[in-house]
Amino acid sequence: MGFLSNIFKKKEEILPPFDLSILKVDMHSHLIPGIDDGSKSMDETIALLAKFESLGYKKVITTPHIMSDYYKNTPEIILSGLEQVRKAVKELNLTIEIEAAAEYYFDETLLDKLAKNEKLLTFGDNYVLFEFSFHVEPPQIETLFFELVTKGYKPVLAHFERYAFLFNTPEKANEWRKKGINIQMNLNSLTGHYGPEVKKCAESLIDNGWVDFVATDCHRMEHLMFLEKNLPLPYFHKLGELNLKNQTLI
Repeated sequence: MGFLSNIFKKKEEILPPFDLSILKVDMHSHLIPGIDDGSKSMDETIALLAKFESLGYKKVITTPHIMSDYYKNTPEIILSGLEQVRKAVKELNLTIEIEAAAEYYFDETLLDKLAKNEKLLTFGDNYVLFEFSFHVEPPQIETLFFELVTKGYKPVLAHFERYAFLFNTPEKANEWRKKGINIQMNLNSLTGHYGPEVKKCAESLIDNGWVDFVATDCHRMEHLMFLEKNLPLPYFHKLGELNLKNQTLI
């Protein structure tokens, strides 16, 4: 009986790859060569942009790290690097658009920037991308939220699902969204690339509709290749049911 049941067991449905062109825009990556832990050279950047184009993206908004201890980037450094990339893209006749903002690490310097009314690098409708420490919950989270919103920014918390202190409280995403914080999820979190706890949290965010933006957070070609390989996974198809804001950035 077991033998027969195995023969006639209905095969699990195999889904087609999720169509990334639906998203139109990737708004979190590290493609400006040599200024953070992302692309190391212009050749690598061009190869990555060509791959983004082949995956169906129309635009990439790259977001170099700004971290006081490690990557002391400034708007001037980032925008200068952007112009160099744009020049190379034009020379090679790529059609994909590229813009730049930043991924701000939340430490005392970010609150200091806000206190001094320093203009932050933004994208789209005044969105500003920021991140926390992965393992330790930072103090003054609510103060940061308040300062960003009252300064007229639309905050976007990078890769919510990757913070260990939030693994067991995904509902925080909903709580913070009600306060004007947008939630960004990394696509490769759905593949298990960052581990099972991250994957579980990412799936919970999708199940509850607590995601505003999704992105590759691409640092190197491996990220895009791994993503492409896993696009048939069911949770990628669930993304198509969400009211994501990526499409508004075109």
